[in-house]
Amino acid sequence: MTTIRWTVSDGGVLVRREIGKLLRHPGELASELLLPAVLVLMFGYVFGSAISVPGGGDYREFLMPGLFAMVAMSGVATTATVVARDVGRGVMDRFRSMPMARSAVPVGHTAYSLVSGLVNFAGVTACALVVGWRPHNGLAATAAGFGLLFLFRYAVAWAGVLLGLAFRSEEAADHMVPFIFPMTMVANTFVPTDGMAPWLRVIADWNPVSAVSAACRTLWGNPGVPGEGAALPLRHPVEVSVLSSVVMIVVIAPIAVWMYQRAGRR
Repeated sequence: MTTIRWTVSDGGVLVRREIGKLLRHPGELASELLLPAVLVLMFGYVFGSAISVPGGGDYREFLMPGLFAMVAMSGVATTATVVARDVGRGVMDRFRSMPMARSAVPVGHTAYSLVSGLVNFAGVTACALVVGWRPHNGLAATAAGFGLLFLFRYAVAWAGVLLGLAFRSEEAADHMVPFIFPMTMVANTFVPTDGMAPWLRVIADWNPVSAVSAACRTLWGNPGVPGEGAALPLRHPVEVSVLSSVVMIVVIAPIAVWMYQRAGRR
């Protein structure tokens, strides 16, 4: 219990450090809030008129759960960049020289991803409400959808810590970011997978982002909920999303902590 309290306390210090950096750079905060508006306008109004939702329904209501899932997935890129920057600038070495829990640094970075995710989700929610998106299944289901999004973002943040420690420089991490975007596109985030080529549809249907998007549509009562003939992750999107997120945390988190500790012994 003492080790856990030590980790949580030291990790909280790192979270406050990252929040302070964000507040000192209001341009970054503004971009976090403006990006959702750009995505809603681009996909909801520019491309939305050319896309039909299976079973009918408003495209923007179909789109918003996908955008929420995309924002959750972006946690892997932002966390990787922050961790790689700290490694490249020698900040990690200074952390290791301090009397703090060894797991506090990875824990702090993943916890901060939830804080930055809160800002992102707030921006997306505001834009969604303006364009007419509404959850239709009550407060409990709405909260469950957002809880699932935060769980998924926390899981992919651990992957971001792992990648940041592996790249070891902000420039290398930045080059990885463009490869994350296609993962959110080859999914049901913006368009249904029914019209995709068979081989591409298989990839999209089993993409964890698709399961999260479908889970939010199911919980919020938005159009585009997959039917009985859909792939397994889309027939049971809530269960698959929770299970895949938990598995990622259980598998990746110990490896990320081990990599951080091992780097300190070089």
